[in-house]
Amino acid sequence: MANFRALLLVVAGLVLLVAKERTMAADFNFYRDMSCYWGPQNLAVWNNGQNFALSLNNISGCGIQSSNQFLFGSIEMQIKLVPGNSAGTVTTYYMSSTGDKHDEIDFEFLGNVSGQPYIIHTNIYTQGLGNREVQFYPWFDPTAAFHNYTIHWNPSQVVWFIDGIPIRVFRNYQQNGIAFPNQQAMRAYSSIWNGDGWATRGGLVKIDWKNAPFTARYQQVNLRACPYWQGSTAQCSASTPANWWTSPAYSKLSYAQQGQLMWVRSTYMIYDYCQDKKRFNGKTAPECSLPLY
Repeated sequence: MANFRALLLVVAGLVLLVAKERTMAADFNFYRDMSCYWGPQNLAVWNNGQNFALSLNNISGCGIQSSNQFLFGSIEMQIKLVPGNSAGTVTTYYMSSTGDKHDEIDFEFLGNVSGQPYIIHTNIYTQGLGNREVQFYPWFDPTAAFHNYTIHWNPSQVVWFIDGIPIRVFRNYQQNGIAFPNQQAMRAYSSIWNGDGWATRGGLVKIDWKNAPFTARYQQVNLRACPYWQGSTAQCSASTPANWWTSPAYSKLSYAQQGQLMWVRSTYMIYDYCQDKKRFNGKTAPECSLPLY
């Protein structure tokens, strides 16, 4: 009976967490929660701030950022990427702090010629150091419909999700001397820009401006994260019911999620910095020898 009651409490707690997350998720409004820092002429917002689009032409791209800074939580965006011949274009969605020793968590979507797949490029910077790229082909057409791209970030790990499926994990191994992004608040950003110097086949394929404007569309943005104010690091990190991201349920991947992660890695991963010893003179980063999840 005691075990049954404990199970009921766990289930009730998870229901409350889901309800809280849904409540927080429903409140997004572009005009209040985001601002445009580059190319406002290429930004379109409609549906009372619930939907927006960023465009690139031969004059300018476009970039937006969240009004608030955050420390831990989940940032979600449903994005429909540039259709057709998107070669040379880069659509980005990322979290970042500022300064030379900034932290950053990246999704970048590298366009391609018609009929060829996008490349989903991920990276993470800690204390200004990056070079942790992992790339994937999508298992779906990212231009035909909206797909959910989520950055989940808590004191234990950073997880990149697509449609609820984890594609990458970066664990907190500070005890092993590996920096982890847990001290700097970050804003959420998205942009579209001309990356034809490197984005498609290493820069061999350039943007065909006859296809401009190139437009990425967004909906159902959820900033389910801890708003950061000066000195609120401890508050955002505390293991309290209000800080749902610190719940043990989010401290590591479930067995089902581990299976999903390994499926993506074995089937759709095309580059992993941990496997590129030639690039790093025969060495690998220290986290590459530690458990993946």
